[in-house]
Amino acid sequence: MLTLKCASSSGKPNLNDVILINLAYVSDVDIINDRTETPPPLASLNVSKLANRARSEKEDKLSQAYAISAGVSVEGQQLFQTIHKTIKDCKWQEKNIIVMDDVVISPPYQVENCKGKEGSALSHVRKIVEKHFRDVESQKSMQRSQAQQTQKDSTLSS
Repeated sequence: MLTLKCASSSGKPNLNDVILINLAYVSDVDIINDRTETPPPLASLNVSKLANRARSEKEDKLSQAYAISAGVSVEGQQLFQTIHKTIKDCKWQEKNIIVMDDVVISPPYQVENCKGKEGSALSHVRKIVEKHFRDVESQKSMQRSQAQQTQKDSTLSS
């Protein structure tokens, strides 16, 4: 294994990206320039934290794959991702989104499709759904105005 320590892709000054390269898949290496000073030692990696992150990513990808294979609409998949960012305890049950085992959101995934026992969980999920659709509509509106501006600009330059 080759370990590369690079400046953080997030731009945060106190962090670094660590890239692991399996040398079994490397056939040739060219050294562009050699370092004159000895690099600082690599910090130890928190293997447990990395394993948890990998497991979480795998679960997220499996959930996405399930939604696609179940024929869930793109809008439903996007809503699930939005909810999952705030509430990790959400899953698919066929085409329904189940949140905290208390709230069920069925297609077409609008606020009125949120069902569950009246209370804070249902209220919280409804607020997330409302905000999601406001944000989606705002994004669509911005894209339309940008497209119109681009069209005007191209018409004026012709």
